[in-house]
Amino acid sequence: MAGSRTQSTPAAGRAGTDDALLAVRAAEGDEDAFALLVRRHAPALLRLATSLLGNRAEAEDAVQDAFLSAWRRLPGFEGRSAFGTWMYRIVTNRCLNVLRARKPVTPLEAAGDLPAAEHTASPARITEARDAVRELREALGGLSPEQRACWVLRELDGRSYEFIADTVGISQDAVRARVFRARRCLTQALGAWR
Repeated sequence: MAGSRTQSTPAAGRAGTDDALLAVRAAEGDEDAFALLVRRHAPALLRLATSLLGNRAEAEDAVQDAFLSAWRRLPGFEGRSAFGTWMYRIVTNRCLNVLRARKPVTPLEAAGDLPAAEHTASPARITEARDAVRELREALGGLSPEQRACWVLRELDGRSYEFIADTVGISQDAVRARVFRARRCLTQALGAWR
């Protein structure tokens, strides 16, 4: 996948080739090939959807819907991009549709639950960490769905601007602008935590 952190390894190249072959077989109706693609890509897509939507149940629904859509659309998949990139785009678009349908005041719970505190953590540190997570959720909820998608793909998923542009369907300059504006909004909203 373009922008992937593991793209330079030989195994990653084989996985891309394997994905292409599996996608062709799945397009011909091979359910086992499609099941393997689902197992291979579902964990990363679920992390993405959870980061974008902040709700595990909604994220699972979005990923499931995306795979159902991909199964139906596979015969028309031309392979101009890698299967994984194609799935990222489908999941991102599903999540953006969910976010656009939400009321703008709904906070995003992207940070998830805090890990269990170590026995050495003081109650004050635990409370402070929970407050920081809550404020981050609220700040992310204040971003537009498009800014949130670009920021999550760049900052949480570590994707390249090129990958994000392809996934979201906008220019790299537009991606850079959205990430910049999202960073600025988050910096302002979280100023007390600097």
